[in-house]
Amino acid sequence: MLKSVNQWCFPEGTPLPELFEISRDAGYDAVELNVNPPGSVGLTIETTAAEAEAVAKLAGEYGLKLRSVSTSLLWRHPLSSDDPAVREQGRAVVSKQLELAEIIGADTVLVVPGAVNATTSYDDCYERSRIELEKLIPEAERRGVRIGVENVWNKFLLSPLEMKRYIDDLNSLSVGVYFDVGNILAYGFPQQWIRILGSRIFKIHVKDFKTAVGNGGGFVPLLAGDVDWPEVVAALREIGYADTLTAEIGIYGKSPYQAVYDTARQLDAIITGSPG
Repeated sequence: MLKSVNQWCFPEGTPLPELFEISRDAGYDAVELNVNPPGSVGLTIETTAAEAEAVAKLAGEYGLKLRSVSTSLLWRHPLSSDDPAVREQGRAVVSKQLELAEIIGADTVLVVPGAVNATTSYDDCYERSRIELEKLIPEAERRGVRIGVENVWNKFLLSPLEMKRYIDDLNSLSVGVYFDVGNILAYGFPQQWIRILGSRIFKIHVKDFKTAVGNGGGFVPLLAGDVDWPEVVAALREIGYADTLTAEIGIYGKSPYQAVYDTARQLDAIITGSPG
């Protein structure tokens, strides 16, 4: 398995040369970039093909792979919205992810499919997001880039059996799961989800979580929470997963880059099963 780190693990505005240099020096194999709002560092909703090619070239100069592309913009433009215009904006975000992923050589984009709330019922979220993803499948297939549906705290897809059905209903090898190990602890056991979802899992996000806290304050550094990492790694090996484990962890208040270095060593210990 490959060690990877998300751009969000760095202070906002960190220049890409600095971000790539620190990632390389910390021992990561890959970096996950995000499609951000206009004016942000790295990939944005306005990034041109030439600019994306320059980003990929720069990563290569530091010996880093770009295996996936994430975004937070779908929280603003959910595919489950009751407003067709908002859903159209959400599709445009995913389309831009797919475009940029193809250019930089990433094979998967992370997609939050929607959110259940007071105005969007569970069944409406299921149906609307499914229909919007169906519209995106032809582009994903044409570009050779996969859509990874992530499990997040969106009150949606709350069991592995339902997630499995949701993916299978879309009936495309270009749609699978971007599985977040730490997010699932609020309502399940990651190793069980991994074994049930199997080959549907395209990518893995790693964070750790203390269930006794039960809210966002419960996210802690890797190995400091309640994730059973030996079982998680065993389950991943059982399904034949050998791709990136992408850290999505908080930034230390006093030494922001230190978390990136510490997480790399923690990932070593997780992958090898030995102290780093």
